[in-house]
Amino acid sequence: MRFVVLVHGSPESEAGEMPSTEAMAAMANYNQDLVKAGVMLAGDGLYPTSMGVKVHFNGRERVVIDGPFTEAKELIAGYWIWECASREEAIEWLKRAPFDGGEEVELRLVDDARERLTGETQV
Repeated sequence: MRFVVLVHGSPESEAGEMPSTEAMAAMANYNQDLVKAGVMLAGDGLYPTSMGVKVHFNGRERVVIDGPFTEAKELIAGYWIWECASREEAIEWLKRAPFDGGEEVELRLVDDARERLTGETQV
């Protein structure tokens, strides 16, 4: 089962501020543990929304909207893609993440069309 882990933004991430050296080291160690366990397939931080755009679709009309966007708490600052045997395993890995500042991190199951069409679970 594949999961996406969404790390929400903060005023600091939207300002382009980097975490402390200690926080970066703790995250690097955590990511190494995920890789060694075969859990982490991908993961990155994202630049602030001031460097992004949205495209609004209305019929055939396309409108490009330059960032920055809405409140930081509604934004995504980074993500992981994980491969886990179960939702419970993914939750256990997420509980080990080195967050300690009141963050709320979202875990979502990836909708694998192959699995739906063939009935085969990709683990």
